[in-house]
Amino acid sequence: MSPSFFEIVQLSNGDYALRRIDDDSAPLVRISFSDEAREMMADRDMSVAKAMIAAGIEAAGNVTHDIDWEDDEPDVSDAQPAYTLH
Repeated sequence: MSPSFFEIVQLSNGDYALRRIDDDSAPLVRISFSDEAREMMADRDMSVAKAMIAAGIEAAGNVTHDIDWEDDEPDVSDAQPAYTLH
């Protein structure tokens, strides 16, 4: 299998995407910022999108294959609200 090369592009709607250079299908990752977030970043949104994609790739590379994913599924009776941690 030949190696794939990827690129980060800005889509026509302003979102950023990671896609294969030689493939026009749907992007592998898409990042969308709200107008408020874009204002706070003051034209640094492309740099932030790059950092987010790099962090995601690094995190995916750190996942080990011996994780038992079934143990991580919460029981319906133990369900708690989901929170986003930053």
